Amino acid sequence: MKLYENGAYLINGVELVEDTGDAAQAVAAKTGSAPDKAAAKKGTMAYGILTSHNISGNEEALQIKFDSMTSHDITFVGIVQTARASGMEKFPLPYVLTNCHNSLCAVGGTINEDDHMFGLTAAQKYGGVYVPPHQAVIHQYAREMMAGVGKMILGSDSHTRYGALGTMAVGEGGGELAKQLCNRTYDINMPPVVAVYMTGKPRVGVGPQDVALAIIGAVFKNGYVKNKVMEFVGPGVANLSTDFRIGVDVMTTETTCLTSIWKTDEKIQEWYDIHGRSEEYADLNPADVTYYDGVIEIDLSEIKPMIAMPFHPSETYTIDEVNANLKDILNDVEKRAKVSFGDKVQFSLMNKIIDGRLYTEQGLIAGCAGGGFENIMAATDIMKGKFIGDDKFTLSVYPASTPIYMEMIKNGAAAILLETGAILKTAFCGPCFGAGDTPANNAFSIRHATRNFPNREGSKVQNGQIASVALMDARSIAATAANKGFLTSAENFEGFKPYQYHFDSAIYANRVYDSKGVAHPEVELQFGPNIKDWPSMTALTDDVMLKVVSEIHDPVTTTDELIPSGETSSFRSNPLGLAEFTLSRKDPDYVPNAKAVQKVEYARQAGTTPMEDAGFKAAYEAVMEQFPDVDPMETAIGSTIYAVKPGDGSAREQAASCQKVLGGWANIAQDYATKRYRSNLINWGMMPFLFDGEEKDLPFALGDYVFIPGVRKAIADKVDDIKAYAVTKDGLKEFTVKLGQLTDAEREIIMAGCLINYYRG
Repeated sequence: MKLYENGAYLINGVELVEDTGDAAQAVAAKTGSAPDKAAAKKGTMAYGILTSHNISGNEEALQIKFDSMTSHDITFVGIVQTARASGMEKFPLPYVLTNCHNSLCAVGGTINEDDHMFGLTAAQKYGGVYVPPHQAVIHQYAREMMAGVGKMILGSDSHTRYGALGTMAVGEGGGELAKQLCNRTYDINMPPVVAVYMTGKPRVGVGPQDVALAIIGAVFKNGYVKNKVMEFVGPGVANLSTDFRIGVDVMTTETTCLTSIWKTDEKIQEWYDIHGRSEEYADLNPADVTYYDGVIEIDLSEIKPMIAMPFHPSETYTIDEVNANLKDILNDVEKRAKVSFGDKVQFSLMNKIIDGRLYTEQGLIAGCAGGGFENIMAATDIMKGKFIGDDKFTLSVYPASTPIYMEMIKNGAAAILLETGAILKTAFCGPCFGAGDTPANNAFSIRHATRNFPNREGSKVQNGQIASVALMDARSIAATAANKGFLTSAENFEGFKPYQYHFDSAIYANRVYDSKGVAHPEVELQFGPNIKDWPSMTALTDDVMLKVVSEIHDPVTTTDELIPSGETSSFRSNPLGLAEFTLSRKDPDYVPNAKAVQKVEYARQAGTTPMEDAGFKAAYEAVMEQFPDVDPMETAIGSTIYAVKPGDGSAREQAASCQKVLGGWANIAQDYATKRYRSNLINWGMMPFLFDGEEKDLPFALGDYVFIPGVRKAIADKVDDIKAYAVTKDGLKEFTVKLGQLTDAEREIIMAGCLINYYRG
């Protein structure tokens, strides 16, 4: 795999010319004319799709209107509640509400099924589509029923990726979906586009997860594609089936790219034909001369079966490397665990080495990444006639949709897998975020799923429970299962067979509620006792006083650490109830610390001076020595966290909104891991500050105060460098924060205090 240091021209979709000193002459020699770089940049597939959905009239500052949207049952309640509070009366575009995350209605009494009934009545009232639990995971339904070449889909899940089908799909926090429901736009600058140029053909036993992990390992840590579009081109694409492309595509989220798009061909056309939607197909290719801002060049034939070791999809090795260097690699994993967990829990993988081989206790093939038809059929071929044994190792298989499950029943694959000791389960995203198949304490799980962050599998460090997950392709998981849990590459298996897939649309036609865009305003929304409105939030004042209530120095902080998944997901329809879990697995002191600050702010709003609180009194006295005109009664008081690079992973807006409902006004960071998290902060009226300096030079620490005079005016005036003052025991220390690029609407949202306030005017 090669990452280009420069941009490159792609000629006729086949030949690359890197943008070095003689590039223009080289291109001219091949095409007969000198290249126009500006025109060639407009030759990307991404450019064509983005500009066709842009209503701004400005090809650099885009205002996107999507063709459709999709959400699942952890996010759609909050989105609908936000849009209702902002004045929405009807879904203005097709909006699909799936129920694949809180499908198990066991945790928290009735509240999961209450959310589902809210979703059904919302689809009826506002004119949407409702997919009942266990029918399909969100992304498989979107692929089967929503995708179309040249379309754009917005989803409230970070793995909203349908580029393999010629559909540009973006995963964002709920606030961005609420904007579309309120007839507003998705505002971004035209993103850079990086070509993923494929040659060769995958070797036997290599699956889409192997290719995806190889890409993630090459680009995540260096930020090569961060907030960019990945555009898949080159002759190697034709050597991949549609399911294979889909399996690679969904994992592009883990690179931190903005979205993805692939060239289309007869295999994609056949896929649309099979799914009864031939009219959604069109040829999609880059222009004859196309310019890319970067290139990832991949020889598919060089990729071997891969594994991403705990605790991130970018911690990649070949399976052969792990087996050859087992102790060294496991030792590295333990060191990374120490960074995340400290001394909170004892974690070791050395006891997984049995007779020189790595033993795993659990295998999972599931969800939007692993649950595709070809993945499961390949696993079936490997497992046929084998048995997982009667020891600790278990294997669970979750087809991504009921139509896939039905095909497995009809072609006999279901029976073959069940005979091996594997368990077949319904379409459910739970194993991906800790709400199903949680391993035993200290167990090691291998999964064809999307993530392996700390605690993502459901363990709780605060309770002394810890398990770990490695990501692998379904083929090598099956090979490992056939070896009764000992890590095994699928590279040497030769018995794969071709299978024809038959899609049964009657399954959805008989069960999914589809309003066809017709709203029924007379329908009453069905609320449960856990479904609560958003609490009121105040506008930003001229000055702000913040208290640092959490300090995180990990290289990256995931959204799972900011607001844990698993059983907490049941409370996502209850803003205040969910907020009790904020940072609970990372910093249990965060919630009480934030509440203590919020108590002072509530008192200020009620007319009690903050000077009655000893900490704030001392802080204000120090501030007023330099700023005598500051009025504590007119200064918003809030909390902030410091983290090096927060927001990797999920699109869940609750990572920000939970801080907001506990009185958060800002994050201070060296960088933000994803656009999604930064957008979530903004939509909840929180300032996404960047510290202008090295981490070692931080002027504040946990428990200190940060005073920012004139912050509202600075935001309104688009000031780049904002002066802030750390209030410490040594007095005031001036430092600089930045907000980065903000649209005019984003500035107004922050000043209004949140998106809801902004729409209410």
